[in-house]
Amino acid sequence: MTKIKKQDFVEIEYTGKLKDEGYVFDTTDEKIAKENGLFNEKHTYGPVKIMVGNAQVLPGLDKFIEGKEPGTFKVELKPEQGFGKKNAKLLKLLPKSIFTKQEINPMPGLPVSIDDMEGMIKTVSGGRCIVDFNHPLSGKELQYDLKINRIVTDEKEKVEAMIELQLDKKDFEVKLEGENVTITLNTEVKKPLKDLLADMIKKFTKLKQVEFKDNKK
Repeated sequence: MTKIKKQDFVEIEYTGKLKDEGYVFDTTDEKIAKENGLFNEKHTYGPVKIMVGNAQVLPGLDKFIEGKEPGTFKVELKPEQGFGKKNAKLLKLLPKSIFTKQEINPMPGLPVSIDDMEGMIKTVSGGRCIVDFNHPLSGKELQYDLKINRIVTDEKEKVEAMIELQLDKKDFEVKLEGENVTITLNTEVKKPLKDLLADMIKKFTKLKQVEFKDNKK
């Protein structure tokens, strides 16, 4: 059986959890999402297609998939292979007034956004707050139940996978004719993103010409 290499497209299913606590934080399985309070009705569940080595999953998971054959695996990731180690520089001491001016009552555990950075208040004392801007799962060891279903070789499926990953939706149609592909979009997509998609498609598939058509409803 063919081994997976970098820039191959693969179809996978997975459930990610904290190794010690067993807390499920991500899954492609709708049933597991519902059982663990993660279900989002706007999200499409089921197998996903990714390009290996293109940072579309966590670094450690990406590296694990490379060189494997389709099958079922249990994968353990150290913090640096997942969401990173805790960075002390991302613990910031801020005046409480930053929040009270916005009519926010700061308290430990409260998620906040400051200068486009997402963080969580850790402590409040003496008119000051310590805010942690590390990823909530940084410093955690992770465990994945991973199933690699298959290597994707169909050019149309590759195009669809790239569009889904960039747009996070399936509201489009793809038509191939020889080395040309026409993508009909049913929602508005800005030109810079179209250009990015066109460049990716030409780089990572055998297709030479990419055309977009807008069919906004």
